Amino acid sequence: MPAKSPGKETAINKSGIRSVLLGLLPLFVLAHFGHHLMMALLTPLLPYIRDEFTLTYAQAGWLVMAYNLAYGLSQLPGGWLADRIGARIMLTIGVAGVAIAGLLIGLSPTYVMLALFLVLLGMVGGGYHPAAAPLVSASVKPESRGRALGIHQIGGTGSFFLAPLIAAGIAGALGWRGTFLTISIPTIAFGIAFYILLGRLGYVRKAKQPAPSGDTGTQPTPRQLRRLVAFITLGIASMALIYSTISFVPFFIVDHFGASEESAAAMLSLAFFGGLWAGPLGGYLSDRIGRVPVILAVGFIASPAIYLLNQVSLGLTISIILIIIGMAMHLGMPVVEAYIISHTSERKRSTVLGLYYLGSRGGPAIAPAIGYLIDNYGFYTSFSVVSAAMLAVTVVCALLLWGSRN
Repeated sequence: MPAKSPGKETAINKSGIRSVLLGLLPLFVLAHFGHHLMMALLTPLLPYIRDEFTLTYAQAGWLVMAYNLAYGLSQLPGGWLADRIGARIMLTIGVAGVAIAGLLIGLSPTYVMLALFLVLLGMVGGGYHPAAAPLVSASVKPESRGRALGIHQIGGTGSFFLAPLIAAGIAGALGWRGTFLTISIPTIAFGIAFYILLGRLGYVRKAKQPAPSGDTGTQPTPRQLRRLVAFITLGIASMALIYSTISFVPFFIVDHFGASEESAAAMLSLAFFGGLWAGPLGGYLSDRIGRVPVILAVGFIASPAIYLLNQVSLGLTISIILIIIGMAMHLGMPVVEAYIISHTSERKRSTVLGLYYLGSRGGPAIAPAIGYLIDNYGFYTSFSVVSAAMLAVTVVCALLLWGSRN
């Protein structure tokens, strides 16, 4: 373990940043849960919002885009700010700030105001991942990096798993507005407690991190750069295409099968149940068999699974497909983060991570295009188009990554 640096900006004493962050990993899992909770409520509540504002599929897609585009674009400045004002502040804004935005969403009087508050939700959330991922990665040895990032992902996936169940329970009694208002208040309280706890544990300002032992990242050759671009592209495409498809699943269940909004919201949790264990599994497998095989598996699993939405019936078959789709979406997230950290130099790492987060978190902004397809051609054609796009990107990236395991 590197010796502790006595520099003025280092707020961590005794055993240094690694051991402290290792102890903080469970806290980061809880913070990740709180960070995504407000965001996770939007999709299961879309049928309720659609009914109040009389929206088309495309207009509902614009709401998904409003949040995701702002969230994606805010990743780069969020990472830049984390380097300058400290991760503690950005992490707190990423929890308490998004909860305050959720409170405003619940109070929004019009469709336009709702869209604007969703933009605000995305903007204040942009600093969490660029601040958290390098710290989580620094808590372990390079050979365990994927597993640590996978464990951290449990918090975010857990919020998406529980949010549909929470929405189904609360919205039936208090409506979609009451759901946002009820959840935002305790999340704000946790964000404040998180800020105080980080301060008491010694993480007051940005710590000057010692270089991790072993893998510190190197300047990539043109061939390595091509593989890095292909890897990130596949990670972005899988997140954008899968999440955008999932955003319309509640509509699919309500309008295609005639189920209730409560049933549709609850069933959506199945997709994120698959992600609860797939994230840690993906990180573990990437440490054992290599990052490239795992990210390619994501694309080759997701493409047929999305197409098979056209063949399901309400009940067991759609449940299985939603679990598989959720598994595919979450399997690759920690793998891409670990690959970027391992294949970029330390001074460029945050920037490259910011670019990945911009694309992967902002990529679901293509939802209006899918909504347009559904409005004009129906669910069958739309799911088929997304499936074909996922397969095409995977095949091209597989050719570019050929011959590499890590």
